[in-house]
Amino acid sequence: MTVTEQPQLNADEPTDPARPYLADQPPPLADLVQTRLVEAVLPESVKALLKEALGENETRGTSPDGRIYLGSLAVNGFRGIGPRARLGLSPRPGVNLVVGRNGSGKSSLAEAIEVGFTGTRAHRPGQDATRGGHWCNLHNADSPKIELKLAIEGDTGNSTLTRTWASQEFGSSEATFKRPGRGTVPVAEAGWDTALADHRPFLSYTDLDLMLTGKPSERYDAIATILGMELLSTATNRLSVREKALASVAKEMKDALPGLKEALYTLGDDDRAVQALLAVDTPGDLDLDTIDALVAGLPPADDSRLAELQIEAGVQGPDLAEVEEAVRRLRIALADVEDLHGTDAENARLRADLLEKALAHADRHPDDDVCPACGTERVLGREWHDRASRQVTELRHEAKTAEDAHAAVRTAKRNLHNLIEPLQRIPAALADPWKVWTDCRQITDPVELARRAEEAAMVLADACDTVRTHAARELEERDERWRALVTRLAAWADKAREVEREKSLRTDLGKAVRWLKSLSTELREQRMESFTDATQGIWERLRQESNVDLTAVSLKGSEKANVRKLVMAASVDGQDAPALDVMSQGELHSLALSLFLPRATTADSPFGFLVIDDPVQSMDPTKVHGLAQVLHELGKHRQIVVFTHDPRLQKAFTDQELPVAVFQVMRGEGSRVKVDCIDDPIAQAISDARAIAATPGLPSETYSHVLPGLCRIALENAFLEAAWIRHHRTGGSEHDLQVAIDSAERFQEVAAFALFGDVRRGSDVKEEVRRLYGSPACFLILQCQKGAHPGGASIPDPHRFVTDVDNLAQKIRKPEVTA
Repeated sequence: MTVTEQPQLNADEPTDPARPYLADQPPPLADLVQTRLVEAVLPESVKALLKEALGENETRGTSPDGRIYLGSLAVNGFRGIGPRARLGLSPRPGVNLVVGRNGSGKSSLAEAIEVGFTGTRAHRPGQDATRGGHWCNLHNADSPKIELKLAIEGDTGNSTLTRTWASQEFGSSEATFKRPGRGTVPVAEAGWDTALADHRPFLSYTDLDLMLTGKPSERYDAIATILGMELLSTATNRLSVREKALASVAKEMKDALPGLKEALYTLGDDDRAVQALLAVDTPGDLDLDTIDALVAGLPPADDSRLAELQIEAGVQGPDLAEVEEAVRRLRIALADVEDLHGTDAENARLRADLLEKALAHADRHPDDDVCPACGTERVLGREWHDRASRQVTELRHEAKTAEDAHAAVRTAKRNLHNLIEPLQRIPAALADPWKVWTDCRQITDPVELARRAEEAAMVLADACDTVRTHAARELEERDERWRALVTRLAAWADKAREVEREKSLRTDLGKAVRWLKSLSTELREQRMESFTDATQGIWERLRQESNVDLTAVSLKGSEKANVRKLVMAASVDGQDAPALDVMSQGELHSLALSLFLPRATTADSPFGFLVIDDPVQSMDPTKVHGLAQVLHELGKHRQIVVFTHDPRLQKAFTDQELPVAVFQVMRGEGSRVKVDCIDDPIAQAISDARAIAATPGLPSETYSHVLPGLCRIALENAFLEAAWIRHHRTGGSEHDLQVAIDSAERFQEVAAFALFGDVRRGSDVKEEVRRLYGSPACFLILQCQKGAHPGGASIPDPHRFVTDVDNLAQKIRKPEVTA
């Protein structure tokens, strides 16, 4: 059956409740919320808050750039595909079957579409989707590439999505998106990330399996996401954040009041504190004017002197205990050195020092053998040098005790120096004693250092104590207690004033949040009911002879709940039972499809296509026929691309005379994959007409009526395809297109819609055909139309006639691109 031969529904006929008319889904949430907000009985101030939270100025809708369809897929070097293979599709609603035996490369083509868009492969939760395993083709691993031609509603030409790899690591891929008139950008800038997560248009066997075997929370999330409630949840969150911020200020003001009052009580002998206490503790309205007057009446402070006093009050001198300990250790080390004075160890150290200096002199003057000390000649030769070097080693060993003692002095001296640190800011009153203290860092004599450092530390510590005490007394005298308290009082008053100022806003925010939450609950239930209806409708078509009824699909819990799950209730011969417990493998597979298909085809999805890989597994023949019916219904509003090795699905379309385009995938040596279209409404009609033209001896009516009738079918389908493409490029809605096509009862009206977008311009068709395709095209169309009349058409050369019609159909089905 061709596209034009599909049975049209009569508006007066009752609608079969089992049929999954997914086009009758609720409108996008943004449109629905806007309507409800206009109708809501709310103050204008509350509506203004809601509009802002809902993003009134943000672009929303099904897709800001129009719905996307697949035009073609070209792949090389990916999985089972070696040299470049191409799958050409008609970018419009309809069912396309891509068939081929196992290993032919069809699953590689299916996966290439998903990878092209996402850069990932179908995977289970917990697995890394960017790890591709053996993804490079063995026969053509160099420069793998996936290229997708896309048709976007409103565009006058195709867009190109290209994904390439920088290495043989699957995660190294990069993708670009080139759109007519907009240049090339990284695919991330296409803005599909959220839509790909919410309405993923790819269905693999892994996806089907997860729909049933995933965790309860994963199944919940998969369905909850597509209800499209993010708009409301985001708006609610925005308003709640503002409401909580204001509530937080009010809470801070309330929590700070007891402590502030207690502090004021402690200054009860101060009239200013009494006034402040009455101002903050008056029942009813706060007396903020009195607080302002108290703050304004605070005597001015000498900022420079105040800063100096605060430094003096916090100054800390050297830690006497640390200094005393460092001096003690230095003196012990000095005593140890003194004890070694005149001992063999000390003499050995001195002799070693002397010999090392002589050796250094000899190294600097290798040609001079005169002793620098006594002037004796020929004494500093090689023999002397070797002997002196050995003596130094022996003397150093003998002098180790003396060396350790001197090292201890150096260490103790360094530790004491490290305690002498200057302050960043030194009060003027401490400048002299602090300088005496810091000057100790320049003393190199350890005995002198120990004496002067100990003395300077004691003097400086006493001076710091005196200055600190004096500064604290002066600060108190300078009314700092009241100054600190009135500053605290002013900060509290600012919060109180903000709370009072935003009181009405808090009230409005509360009303707005409650309205959103109520609307969210209502719409969530409605959209879930719609989703459930679609799922049950699809199940009714798929289950066929099964005695299992799917009675309910519901979400238990909430998005933030720890325990949340998708509940699927069923009945077997009228007895209630959990769906997953009573269904066979084939029934479970059908159930998974029933859950997935509504999710991928919601009105909010920007994707006009749906790619399904191997959906027929475990299904009995009756369910395969039901699947063909479901896909046919979906194909009225979506471009469906199904990859399968099971011939039963193609047969199910043929047996039920459902329109479908069929592509055959074949694989040759070296992973050479070829895709041929074997069943296209236009090609099929032309093929049947050629068969008649090639068969001699047929009745004359066959040539005068049947052959032109088949050619008319080819042209009619070509005009239908052109009508869709032209309508698509102007950004028109699919509903309007379908209504127009349904109203075109005659060939002339179909052609008028394709050429002008108006079925009423049938009288202008002939002239436009002549202008676009020439006068012979008008003759061909006239002959095709005559075939439907009693006299029939006169066709002297059937072969030439069919060829000319085929050429004309190919021109018609690809209308010119207009700006």
